[in-house]
Amino acid sequence: MIRSRLLELEKELGIVPSKKMGQNFLVDEQFAAWIVRQAEIREGENILEVGPGFGALTSLLLAAGARLTAIEFDRKIAAWLRKMFVNSKNFTLIEGDACKVDLDEVFGEGVPFRVVSNLPYSCGSVFLANTLSLKNPPSEMIVMLQKEVAERFSASPGTESYGSFTVRLQVLYETEILKIVPPDVFCPPPDVDSAILRLKRKKDLLPLPVLKVFNDLVKSSFAHRRKKMLKQACAFFPRERVLEAMLLAGVDPDIRAEKVTLDEFRKMAFSLSSGRE
Repeated sequence: MIRSRLLELEKELGIVPSKKMGQNFLVDEQFAAWIVRQAEIREGENILEVGPGFGALTSLLLAAGARLTAIEFDRKIAAWLRKMFVNSKNFTLIEGDACKVDLDEVFGEGVPFRVVSNLPYSCGSVFLANTLSLKNPPSEMIVMLQKEVAERFSASPGTESYGSFTVRLQVLYETEILKIVPPDVFCPPPDVDSAILRLKRKKDLLPLPVLKVFNDLVKSSFAHRRKKMLKQACAFFPRERVLEAMLLAGVDPDIRAEKVTLDEFRKMAFSLSSGRE
């Protein structure tokens, strides 16, 4: 959708883009087409789009053969989408807050789906955090986020952006920034750059009991970034068990969590979960 047509629609529908809701609508058609090409849609596969707005990605995803489910919070835009795609048999619209919608109920148990979306700035982080606890998580996500958020999710140990959520996300998904996106592809343009992030579900996932220990370990270890990991992890686990796990994983007991690698956290989680009820 070109910028002039978007402005006409906003005026026609009485919509003023909300910064609070993260309403920065994609208006670069070539860039939208690039995103869909990256997704390599297979005919009839289930795709979830969060915050479709005025359908810049929606129409292209449907044209590519997706069975598309879109979640739109804005009541006026949702009404427009229903009219726009009324004849699209592969289009389902859910009107509501994507951070509160039960995605496990949307697709059902064991039904594979992927996410392709220009995530609203207001809900991107929360939405991705919610996917970590799904019984039926997406196999892949190609999403647009604020650049600094995408960098945090794909950060490496020892960097300022590396934190608890980074580690808990990366234990489940391979993360890769595909492209940095300037503000001028949106209307209105945001104040910051964006980024396209690809998250691909890993195959060598931790067993659920170990994953629970892993998450407790990571959350406690990052509770206070400037404090040593050993002392903080002891809030959840006996000191001697933590110390033993660190030594077995080759981790210095004096280290801070921000320098511990994903593999080291995994090794410690296996050690700490050993012999647990």
